Amino acid sequence: MQQAMLTNKDEKVLKALERTRQLDIPDEKTMPVLMKLLEEAGGNWSYIKLDNYTALVDAIYSVEDENKQSEGSSNGNRGKNLKVIDSPATLKKTYETRSASSGSSIQVVQKQPQLSNGDRKRKYKSRIADITKGSESVKIPLVDDVGSEAVPKFTYIPHNIVYQSAYLHVSLARISDEDCCANCKGNCLSADFPCTCARETSGEYAYTKEGLLKEKFLDTCLKMKKEPDSFPKVYCKDCPLERDHDKGTYGKCDGHLIRKFIKECWRKCGCDMQCGNRVVQRGIRCQLQVYFTQEGKGWGLRTLQDLPKGTFICEYIGEILTNTELYDRNVRSSSERHTYPVTLDADWGSEKDLKDEEALCLDATICGNVARFINHRCEDANMIDIPIEIETPDRHYYHIAFFTLRDVKAMDELTWISGVFVDDFINREMEPNTSFYWSHNVIHS
Repeated sequence: MQQAMLTNKDEKVLKALERTRQLDIPDEKTMPVLMKLLEEAGGNWSYIKLDNYTALVDAIYSVEDENKQSEGSSNGNRGKNLKVIDSPATLKKTYETRSASSGSSIQVVQKQPQLSNGDRKRKYKSRIADITKGSESVKIPLVDDVGSEAVPKFTYIPHNIVYQSAYLHVSLARISDEDCCANCKGNCLSADFPCTCARETSGEYAYTKEGLLKEKFLDTCLKMKKEPDSFPKVYCKDCPLERDHDKGTYGKCDGHLIRKFIKECWRKCGCDMQCGNRVVQRGIRCQLQVYFTQEGKGWGLRTLQDLPKGTFICEYIGEILTNTELYDRNVRSSSERHTYPVTLDADWGSEKDLKDEEALCLDATICGNVARFINHRCEDANMIDIPIEIETPDRHYYHIAFFTLRDVKAMDELTWISGVFVDDFINREMEPNTSFYWSHNVIHS
């Protein structure tokens, strides 16, 4: 009677049954275990719903295995005394603290329904305690409760790295006194007046004292994404995006949007590393998790904590390639890719004759960071990419950082808003001789 009541009237139970039915687990197996878990949890559903009801599913299979093991000696008592192998408290601890656990990648067998011949269909759940291997200031776990796809093979790097021939000149000598705040002390944001580094953002810091991106700056950047035609652009005489490498021809440049960017303090500045104008270079601070989505999008990135609007999430990190190297890599590689390269086209419009071996891009396919798992959304994305100048005074090379567009709740997926130019390029029919990358469309403010 209690089982019928729960099934017919309790919406939470119906959602749990919907999940177990997806795994072909009959309700008559689910309900006794579910009621036992609820009893031990004092009616607290939060334990049971962890990781899309993984705790419930694991408990069901544990009971099934326990019953099979005792089948030979006590057939008459099978099913009468349910034994939940892991208590709700144990399950809660397992699933909530695994991101803090130590160790390398592990593969856990996910128990699946039996087939008609009695064999059990087996899949593998991937759980990695820290995909960064200690290279970030926070651990970033990876979980896959679906078990339908292997973890992409790549090397995690916390900073961009030159692949081979890309020209990247970083030196203190290139940074003039006008490009740094050598006389500042401590935290630049605590001074009475903005320092030299704020000059690039119209004499005002882009960050608040709490380390968030200012709402006005953020909203302007979002408007540029949504209404690019209402903002100025520059045009290449010979745009690398339009070149046909086989025919040696090029098409008309669609234009590169003149977007806002942020200049952070760096080594030659007098402030310390805790300065409020050094947000991106301090690296990832949020509690993040890579997971396999339920919506058929493959891998994704979500937050494990509530995040306010304007929070820095991470950089887009990858190998720095020239357009020539990117083209050669795409020709050699298969058509299946987990990520897409992003162009660093900030100074393309200022170059009279930009060669492919001079134009730069970032490719996170082979080497990258957690940003390679971020999915794109055209309308309701909750993050935006912002260009950041740190160690170079020009736009030949710069950083791409992600910030939240609105308040984001814990366990929500983090998605990147696609710009008009990005969408147009992705939607083109890709020919064998066509470059394969996103245009970031950034230049001076």
